[in-house]
Amino acid sequence: MPGRRLWWARCWLGVCLSLLGAGGGSAEPCQGPPCEGGSASPPPCRGPRCAGRAGRPARSFLHGAAPLRPSQGKAAPAAPLPACPGGDCAANATQRDCQGLECRLLPPRLRPRPRGPACAAPAEGCPEPALLRAADRAAQFAGDDFAHAGAERGGGAPGVQLTCDVKPGENEVPSEDALILQLHLAKGHEKFTEMLKSQQQIIVDLQQKLAEQQHVLVSQQREILEQQRKMYEQMDLIKVQYGMVFDTVKQMSFQSLQEDIQNYFESYLHGLQNQVRNHLQKSYSVHKVEVDAKVINVGESLLDCGLCESGEFCNFQKTPSQCEKCTLCPAGFFQMAECSANSDRICQDRDECTESPSICGERIKCLNTPGGFRCLGIAEKDAALGMCGEEYFFNKEMQECQACLKCEDGMVAVPCSTVSDTVCSAASENKLSESWAANIVLPSMKSGISQVYSGLNLKIKGKLPCDILSTEESSLVFRQHGLLWTDLNFAVKHNCRNFLQLSLKLNGSEEDHELSGVRIEQPEGKYFQSTSLSSAAEVEPSQTLSVYLRSPNQFCNQSKDLNIYDLNTPLSLFWLSHDTGAVALSAQMSTAMHYQTNYRPTFKIISVSDPYMLSLSHDGRAIKFTETGVVKFVFHQALYSMGHTCVREGFSLISYINRNGTNRELMNVFKSGVNYRDTSISASGATKVDAGDLVSFEILSPAQCNVRYFGDSSGISMFSLIWIPSAVSSAISATVSVTGLPTGAVRNKLLDFTQVSSNEKQIQLVSSGQLAQKYFIFTEKGVASIALDLKLIHSCNVLKVTLNQLTMDHMQPTAVAQQIGGQMPEGSIWTSVSLRASFEVHNGTLISVSLDCVRGRINQITHEHGTSISILWISS
Repeated sequence: MPGRRLWWARCWLGVCLSLLGAGGGSAEPCQGPPCEGGSASPPPCRGPRCAGRAGRPARSFLHGAAPLRPSQGKAAPAAPLPACPGGDCAANATQRDCQGLECRLLPPRLRPRPRGPACAAPAEGCPEPALLRAADRAAQFAGDDFAHAGAERGGGAPGVQLTCDVKPGENEVPSEDALILQLHLAKGHEKFTEMLKSQQQIIVDLQQKLAEQQHVLVSQQREILEQQRKMYEQMDLIKVQYGMVFDTVKQMSFQSLQEDIQNYFESYLHGLQNQVRNHLQKSYSVHKVEVDAKVINVGESLLDCGLCESGEFCNFQKTPSQCEKCTLCPAGFFQMAECSANSDRICQDRDECTESPSICGERIKCLNTPGGFRCLGIAEKDAALGMCGEEYFFNKEMQECQACLKCEDGMVAVPCSTVSDTVCSAASENKLSESWAANIVLPSMKSGISQVYSGLNLKIKGKLPCDILSTEESSLVFRQHGLLWTDLNFAVKHNCRNFLQLSLKLNGSEEDHELSGVRIEQPEGKYFQSTSLSSAAEVEPSQTLSVYLRSPNQFCNQSKDLNIYDLNTPLSLFWLSHDTGAVALSAQMSTAMHYQTNYRPTFKIISVSDPYMLSLSHDGRAIKFTETGVVKFVFHQALYSMGHTCVREGFSLISYINRNGTNRELMNVFKSGVNYRDTSISASGATKVDAGDLVSFEILSPAQCNVRYFGDSSGISMFSLIWIPSAVSSAISATVSVTGLPTGAVRNKLLDFTQVSSNEKQIQLVSSGQLAQKYFIFTEKGVASIALDLKLIHSCNVLKVTLNQLTMDHMQPTAVAQQIGGQMPEGSIWTSVSLRASFEVHNGTLISVSLDCVRGRINQITHEHGTSISILWISS
């Protein structure tokens, strides 16, 4: 390291000396005696450094645009300067021109100046050479005119010749060029640093502006959210104000409108009655006049009705004239004119506010309404406590007091209360409800139907005759109008590829479609599979209902691939008269296909008997109810799943009821999963609903299970329900009790239940005695509909679930309906069994559910999610 430092010091010293030597000479010619004569030799070197430099040759370096490298050999000695040609150097002395490569490369400032003859000593008149500082020498290289000097004088690229004393054999360093390059690099570095600083400042400014813009955007978003919140509050306020204004206008204008309509109809009916009587007395042709004052068939002769029975009159408004029953004045109306042979009874609304001015109180205004009255400003809870008075009840839907219905024959099924109307018991031919059950079997091979691919109708064999329907050619033919609910329990062992599809098909003169359907997947082994199918519909006389079975596999054969388990009364139904006020709805899922873990279906209504009572929510994912009542519903969803986690964890179908903006789980049904198979998941139940409630559904599947949900009009993805007024129906729900669960080798053991809904008068869970927690008891006559779902783990070859009935006439329980479950699917943790049935009950009828495990044991039954029972009762 010290040697290297010494070498650099010597090199820099040589640079400084070369700079001093290049610019130190004067341009004046040499004068004096020494310059006379011929050529003069250069003055000898004097001083202490001459001894060291005498024996070392000087090395020259040429730097510029095209540097010249020295030869590898030893440098040749420098040629001596030429002598003065004349005898008098002073007289003939001239400046020598610069010659050689050095003069072409060096700039004019650095070129060697011409010198006169060498002087022997300074005392002889020769001036000493001027000294040039090294800093001044370096400044010449850093100046601006350094780079352009060659171009101005027409020379070549600038060059520098340096002479540096170095040790022999060491590297030759271009010392002066390195200094210049270092200065240029320093300048470039400073400029680059300034540019970087400016760029960094620009970036900082941009980041600051971006932060300010983001802050402004956040502020704007907060303002937008606040405006939206205020807008929603204003909308809610406008809705409330609109409702108040609407009620006020209705209350103010309804009375005057009612009086106008009443006066119009009174005058019109009186005139019509007088006109008919006058024409009958004159016995000539009359003009038949409609109630809406339209003249029809002018000049046609009057046709006589003949003799009408008691309580009938001859109606001349129809063509031809016919006898009709006299109209009964509804509740809250009084009779103005008796029914005669030629005119109907005339009824007038009773004005309770005029007859009893203090019926609502002294300071409360009374408003007369058709069939009742309304006390303005009275809260619902106060009116429901009996303020309406005797023979009146408070109608929650209309928010007014209505007169109680008077039964024609005095046969009261449900008496009038403070909040419900009277329900009259109809005659045997006009029942409110009726139930019926039957068996189903495969058609015989003699009929020639063996292929399931094209589809076949299962035979229906009814047990008892029924007034509302009859069985003809493997189908049911209806005789009366009404609403229908059908339940079917089905168990089969099949080898058909893909799946089997079981459907309930409704055939009529104008329509022929499937009410609902389920898909039974292809099993991995040969064991029984069970499913339950339900549907709701509005039926008319001459329409038919059939059970339809088909397979997409054209090689599925009835004799080889199908084995239907013989269940006890697998098909059951109940029929409701329109007099009950029930409403039926059918909807299908949207046709969009989804691949996701959680699926909330969107509905599209196909048919509804009263759109005012039942409607869809704003997003189409829920059913909305307008009035309080009881609902019986069923949900079927066909799907195709892929993944082993589907088989292991299975699917869950959850139904929710939304009341006052809060979701509550209504029931949870489990279905074993499949891998690369088609299947269906189904749920059915009954519950009470209030006005404004919403019912929706959600299907949960494992996270790594890909599911494809189907939705079309083929009935495989359908939703059906029947809404029934609470005056003629009630419902309760329960789950399996956590204590006393049957496990091990179970043989015909009864399940214990825990009620989760409120108590009902018509249905109760026995709470004491030997039958406690095992039996449900009915206290009134009617029709019952049961929906049971079990989620369990078992190793049984066949698991039988039986619904038993115990009556006062038969002390031994009898089986009402039955369902089975086969072996658990391979790889699945849980399995499920469902049972649905409808049947007639009487006062004191008891029902229970029993389990029977054939060749195996029951390991566990869940008592929370996946297991439930719902019971619907309808007055007959």
